[in-house]
Amino acid sequence: MTDTTDRPSTGQDGSRGAATMLKGPTGAGTSPETRGRTTIADGVVAKIAGMAAREVPGIHNLGAGMARAIGAMRERVPGGGTGGVSRGVKVEVGESQAAVDLDVVVEYGYAIVEVAAEVRVNVISAVERMTGLEVVEVNLVIDDVKLPDEEEESESAQGRVL
Repeated sequence: MTDTTDRPSTGQDGSRGAATMLKGPTGAGTSPETRGRTTIADGVVAKIAGMAAREVPGIHNLGAGMARAIGAMRERVPGGGTGGVSRGVKVEVGESQAAVDLDVVVEYGYAIVEVAAEVRVNVISAVERMTGLEVVEVNLVIDDVKLPDEEEESESAQGRVL
């Protein structure tokens, strides 16, 4: 589905900015909200999508196994940064649409299909509300299931590495 319409920004009340022509003596042709261009970087959409996905009950973490391991090590190093918000998130952002790919780890005991559906709803809602972009798809890859006893093993293993 292609969107051929120009998507103006939305106001705080959720209404779309009107592209009405003002015919006045000054010749100002458009309303203020349509003057200029706003570009939203891929990283911004990735952070929003990552935060929205993590809010869903049943999501343990985002990112494939190696990305999670490297991210955990990077966070422990002073000055290593906290880039974990968008770890496991890939986005493609166009002028008016976005697509999101997520690598997720689901907690054991949760229905994966239900968690995936809730992640889609939450991500679409957050990205569309905050950016005004139409989210055309949210694809999930379930990389792992976090078992209840895995937390203790991974913490003790990480303690030995450092």
